[in-house]
Amino acid sequence: MSEGIVHPPTTASYEADPESVGRVLLLYSGGLDTSVMLHWIQKNYGAEVVALTINLGQPDEDYSVVTGKAIDLGAIDARVVDARQEFVDDYITPAIKANALYGGGYPLFTALGRPLIAKIAVDVARETGCDTIAHGCTGKGNDQVRIEATIATLAPELKVIAPVRSWAMGREEEIEYAREHSIPVKGGTETAPYSIDDNLWGRSSEGRWIEDLEQPPLDDVFQLVTPPERAPDQATVVNIGFEKGVPTSLDGEALGLIDLINRVADMAAANGVGILDHIEDRIVGLKVRDIYEIPAAAVILTAHRELERLVGTIHQNRFKESMDEQWAYLVYAGLWWEPLRTDLDAFMEESNSMVTGTIGIKLYKGSATVITRSSPHAVYDSQLATFSESGGLFRQTASPGFIELFSLQSRMAWQVRNEAAGSEENDS
Repeated sequence: MSEGIVHPPTTASYEADPESVGRVLLLYSGGLDTSVMLHWIQKNYGAEVVALTINLGQPDEDYSVVTGKAIDLGAIDARVVDARQEFVDDYITPAIKANALYGGGYPLFTALGRPLIAKIAVDVARETGCDTIAHGCTGKGNDQVRIEATIATLAPELKVIAPVRSWAMGREEEIEYAREHSIPVKGGTETAPYSIDDNLWGRSSEGRWIEDLEQPPLDDVFQLVTPPERAPDQATVVNIGFEKGVPTSLDGEALGLIDLINRVADMAAANGVGILDHIEDRIVGLKVRDIYEIPAAAVILTAHRELERLVGTIHQNRFKESMDEQWAYLVYAGLWWEPLRTDLDAFMEESNSMVTGTIGIKLYKGSATVITRSSPHAVYDSQLATFSESGGLFRQTASPGFIELFSLQSRMAWQVRNEAAGSEENDS
């Protein structure tokens, strides 16, 4: 129990009472925020800390270093959970089937990862006897919504603390705290100018010049994708095969989804594909600017949407766009456990039942352009697409009757309104 520390008052039922915190499950990345948090929780709550790190495909991460650092900072236990397969099977796959983009561009990689991270945190907290879960989200972001809504849904008995939201330390104050308490910071305290989040599906960067809307992107932010102007002069063509909406092959080679995503990401990134400079409407009411590097998502989602259009009718395609948007909104808003999302998943499964085939995409200096399409379920006939009389299902001679009936109400409405306007002119 903490001594002599003033904690902000709680406003939600799931927030921890400082006097009741005994053992805390800390979602731990090894970065500045969570490393300071690990020390701060012990000092300010007098609590034991179990550190939990979750592998969602973050590149170049040495988890033995992360766990060793946590133990050195006083954690009684430090665990790593490899959740990559669950992430692709239960989160990325539904997102692909739903063509999931928020605000026209963001493929939700962080939003998809947070409910899984929180779900695993609940399981480990129960297993290790923790009464509280701590996370490093700020009060300005969506991640606090995603994590806390998941914990409150799945484990009402567990409480939450969010130190970054309440301790009123900025980045410089955190660095100073780290210095004072001999807390090592990844990359050193003078580096790491950006706030980074990444996983198998993408990478985001915030902070520093990114917050200045008049400042164009600087090259030092790009750690995955080659700036398009430095990409090769020769295009690369990739062929992505799908079975029922799920990517299953690359250039004819069958691959598991983790390997396929990594291979596509490497090829797309080398060709400058997947940079997104995005203004985003957060759920908490703010507009923010993020720089996203999304090489795999940029290619795979483009291919999936194209294949869907090929096999779907005009009515299916128009309707599904609105369902895709609703699915993406629920996930972005942190409502992964909302029943409507699972209802929509059922629709997505059915609507993807015929989404089988191969899409060829040309990658060239930042662009991903569909160039070939094939599917056994294509609602397409090359003979019907020509201007010659095919003698099949389509009869050009039937067009005049169709036009007359199709335009009937519009023509009648135009005449009615034209006559009404003429009457008003005569009355005046």
